[in-house]
Amino acid sequence: MNENDGSTARGFDPETAPDLSKDGWPEKFAKAPVRRGRPRKARPKISTTIRLSQEVIDHFRAGGRGWQTRIDHALRDWIKRHDVA
Repeated sequence: MNENDGSTARGFDPETAPDLSKDGWPEKFAKAPVRRGRPRKARPKISTTIRLSQEVIDHFRAGGRGWQTRIDHALRDWIKRHDVA
């Protein structure tokens, strides 16, 4: 909020904003699709519980944020190198 003019966002002037209750805006809003949250992935990850040694957890956590993603990449790499059928 800008303390000088009372606007709620930079570059927004409530005096020049269109009146969204008139000129067909309610109908346009009613027809607009409602999209909430992130877009759905074609193949989302699955939440699971897995027991790993403390050394493995410590190694990946030492790299900081994204340690679970790095474990996922390491496991995917292992799968590519080992044909387990």
